[in-house]
Amino acid sequence: MKENITERRKLALIAMVLLMVGAIAVMNGKKSEEETSALHIGSLKGPTSMGLLYLMEESEEGKAENAYHFTMATTADELLPLMVKGELDIALVPANVASILYNKTEGGITVIDVNTLGVLYMVSGDTALQSISDLKGKTIYLTGRGTTPDYVLQYLLKENGLSAEDCALEYKSEATEVAALLAENPDAIGLLPQPFVTAACAQNEKLNIVLDMTAEWDKVQGESGSRMVTGVTVVRNQILEDNEKAVKTFLAEHAESTAAINDNPEAGAKLVVEAGIVAKEPIAQKAIPYCYIVSITGTEMQQSVSAYLQVLYEQSPDSVGGSLPGEDFYYCE
Repeated sequence: MKENITERRKLALIAMVLLMVGAIAVMNGKKSEEETSALHIGSLKGPTSMGLLYLMEESEEGKAENAYHFTMATTADELLPLMVKGELDIALVPANVASILYNKTEGGITVIDVNTLGVLYMVSGDTALQSISDLKGKTIYLTGRGTTPDYVLQYLLKENGLSAEDCALEYKSEATEVAALLAENPDAIGLLPQPFVTAACAQNEKLNIVLDMTAEWDKVQGESGSRMVTGVTVVRNQILEDNEKAVKTFLAEHAESTAAINDNPEAGAKLVVEAGIVAKEPIAQKAIPYCYIVSITGTEMQQSVSAYLQVLYEQSPDSVGGSLPGEDFYYCE
């Protein structure tokens, strides 16, 4: 009799374990399903991510309408393979990189908004620099060859009667390297994006913004010319086709997040520091107004991006992936 009772207890215990395993499997299955339904967003450590910070906070608190997973990278090269492999659904990247990705994926991605305009500045302690022409014979430090700063600088040199051969262009892998170099040697000249400009100037009081590259771009383009578009947001077409509603919701939440940081730089600065983009809140607060964080969609977005890419294409077809994107590159509802 005791053996039968023991045997029944064993069977009951086994049944209980099986039920628990089954319950755990169901829970894991639900979690996997939730992760799959979330939009995976990739952005760069800088102004593009700054425009997302309020949305990131709301997502963490469960207040966002969509479910999101965010990835912040140092360079666009880290995000592109993830987009190609389908591990990211949406990415915030330089405008020319978006065009390159469009060509590489044979039209597999679409631009849905402009997230940043001109954020590039020439920084130095050399107050004699008053124009692009004054850069002749100088050494200029900037981030990687073939990146947005490189193309913008070479375009502006050409439009001012100079070429890359008239200057010594020294390329660094990250903006932080350029900023550190300037902090140590204020006589050097560096091309930097915000918020690294403000950080560099804060580290050495001898440094100043000597040239606003957006203003220099506008000078050569004229009133009817293109705008200097720094960053755009792209989505994989499969996501746009399968869940356009979620993409539209992201656009709305991205716009709200952008407005929030622009309207209250003091509160936004805290989020910038928490995200590890800038080390100190006063620097972040001062930099935000100079970051040109925007959310431009529709026809205005298409006109801005297409005109900007045309300028780059005329300078170097390789800068946009060999050819200009077609009409399907732009999401104009």
